[in-house]
Amino acid sequence: MCDSTAALLSTIAPLVTIYLGFPVLFLGFVGNLLSLLVFLSLETFRQSSCAFYLTMASFINTFHLFTGLLTFIAINGIGDSWLNASLIYCKFRQYFAQVCIMMSMSCMCLATIDQFLATQSNVRWYRFNNVKLARYIFLSLLLCLVFLLIPYLIYYNHIISVSTGKIVCAITNAIFSKYSDYAQSLFVLIIIPMSIMTVFGLLAYRNVQNISYRTIPLVRRELDKQLTSMVLVQVFYNIPVMTPMLIATFYNGVVGSTLNACDRIKMGITINLCILWYYLFAVGAFYIYVSVSKRFRQQLIYVLFNMLWEQFRRRCKHNLVEPQKQ
Repeated sequence: MCDSTAALLSTIAPLVTIYLGFPVLFLGFVGNLLSLLVFLSLETFRQSSCAFYLTMASFINTFHLFTGLLTFIAINGIGDSWLNASLIYCKFRQYFAQVCIMMSMSCMCLATIDQFLATQSNVRWYRFNNVKLARYIFLSLLLCLVFLLIPYLIYYNHIISVSTGKIVCAITNAIFSKYSDYAQSLFVLIIIPMSIMTVFGLLAYRNVQNISYRTIPLVRRELDKQLTSMVLVQVFYNIPVMTPMLIATFYNGVVGSTLNACDRIKMGITINLCILWYYLFAVGAFYIYVSVSKRFRQQLIYVLFNMLWEQFRRRCKHNLVEPQKQ
């Protein structure tokens, strides 16, 4: 009974990976591209430090989808043996995944903190809301993570899977494996950033409720309201998206070594489904912005149909070749 169930699940799992993975990849690519288009086209966003963090998060999420999700589909859905057999790819895929997710989470934390400072009644905090400082913080944080996450390059290696008998990429150091499963996955990637985003997001929302009583320019006031709502909803979206992966990883780390062969297959399939669900973290930002912000929808329409379409028309008109006169 166990063998037949495991065989059925092993047959269905690649199909689920393909038919769920590619739509997630497509939606993520299109959404992040449109977010970048709006953020980079409008001067209002280019001058905002909060929008800078959201722009960088969109860049990182796009890279994460192609280096992480696309290859995940190739390995677990299509069964690309070359990707799975490359030790260099094994190491760098996991390394880039950690860098991307930590930088993406960091950008969201910084965006919520930035909005909290931007909506403060005390003007002395405004000096921290500038794009130049945001770029410095982003680059400094990126360099720190590039070096701090080097152990993932060292300890990820090829091993033979007990359940499938195939070569898989996994951590081979027991101590670092415990750190990755508990400290990194539980606290560094979930509890700490989610706590920061929730606290500062709610504080920024509270400040926005009183923003109408302050003498600040109308454009700045509307931008603060828009960015705060976009960031806050994204914070609460991230919690249910990332929690299943956290639970599955934690459970597998606790009882994984005690499971029999059949249960290991079921656990592996469950983790793969949670990974697909987790990648929604890198997909949902644009669709959240469109859903919660009427102003963002108007800005998107303006960029697509007023700016880009007019540029396209002028370019086509410029490229027309007039007939030569006899």
